[in-house]
Amino acid sequence: MFSGIVEECAKVVKIVKEQENLHLTLTCSFVNELKIDQSVSHNGVCLTVVHIENNTYTVTAMKETIERSNIGLLKEGDEVNVERSMLMNGRLDGHIVQGHVDQIAVCTAIDDADGSWYFTFKYDFQPEMAKRGYFTVDKGSVTVNGVSLTVCNPTQDSFQVAIIPYTFEHTNFHTLHIGSVVNLEFDIIGKYLSRMMQLVG
Repeated sequence: MFSGIVEECAKVVKIVKEQENLHLTLTCSFVNELKIDQSVSHNGVCLTVVHIENNTYTVTAMKETIERSNIGLLKEGDEVNVERSMLMNGRLDGHIVQGHVDQIAVCTAIDDADGSWYFTFKYDFQPEMAKRGYFTVDKGSVTVNGVSLTVCNPTQDSFQVAIIPYTFEHTNFHTLHIGSVVNLEFDIIGKYLSRMMQLVG
């Protein structure tokens, strides 16, 4: 489990395809603190550390993960938002993030807000999925590339988020442009509430 508070950007140094799997090797400042089998969020995708060597670590993404997220679009040199799993004795500064990406979205606009920015994202809206909690609500929480954010101006298939300079500089938001593909994880509380409403009718 994660909080959506990104620790830093890791750099992709190697990508190896093996059958339907992708082995991603990355480097970041806390490699020496990692252990094999540890969970790390990569752009919001929970992946397991399988190898550590020479200040790099490797994780493996399987076919379903690749199809549901932007992991398969990564290239060597790309920056990836990383967060280690949440400590249960600390403050929850973001919101409850599982690291289970629901779907991708596309950046459709970036607007200057006098020192900050509004990013607009559009996603594939499906009524059946919306009944299960796959949607956004005004002032609700959403995870974009692993970053816990507050929703602004949601429509049926889009929403905005406000990005302050610190978040812009310390996550891969500074690399996004119109057309960039990002990972979304909708709020787990909304999913549970939607499921309960279905069950009680």
